[in-house]
Amino acid sequence: MYPHSRPSGLLRFARAEAGSTVIDVYPGDGDWTGLFSDLVGPEGRVCSFVPAEVAHLNNDPVGRARALAKQPGRENVQAVAADLMALPESVPPADVVWLHLFYHDLHTALMQARGATAADFNRAVHGRLKRGGFYVIVDHVAAAGTGTSNAGSLHRIEPAAVREEVEAAGFVLDAESSLLANNDDSHSSKVFDPSIKGHTDRFAYRFVKA
Repeated sequence: MYPHSRPSGLLRFARAEAGSTVIDVYPGDGDWTGLFSDLVGPEGRVCSFVPAEVAHLNNDPVGRARALAKQPGRENVQAVAADLMALPESVPPADVVWLHLFYHDLHTALMQARGATAADFNRAVHGRLKRGGFYVIVDHVAAAGTGTSNAGSLHRIEPAAVREEVEAAGFVLDAESSLLANNDDSHSSKVFDPSIKGHTDRFAYRFVKA
């Protein structure tokens, strides 16, 4: 997790508020699910959505999501595990769909194993969001001109490629943030390389369903 000022800044950027419904896609350790749970309060709802394509991973993402949902005070959290493209049928209409360091995975063999594509997923998100809702993507920056080619190898994606794909699904770019920018990142190393792990140059886009 980031230093305190950055999570709070990203939460403001996401535009979730008390009473909102938020879908946290591939929640990992559940840190963001917990933060959104606190933010939306008892009148809100947070869906911790674990794609079935990653349910087998060693860190047990489904078990973590379910354990978090059972914690006292987390009655507004719902853990859902389903195929990525089952998103529309598995979760409620949302005010915010949140993808933190996951969008690049849409271009990997793991996430495409059951036939999912980034284009299909973006359309599914568009259909699941309420009008005026926000699709927020935070990810590792890839070098200009590389598009999606480093998604599997370096776990990076070019921001311009993300914008093009998401706008093709009918979204409008509403805002971008440099809160997580790191100009010292060469964009050439795998994000897990000790020299850059935890400090990669990251972009944040907020798209709106007009």
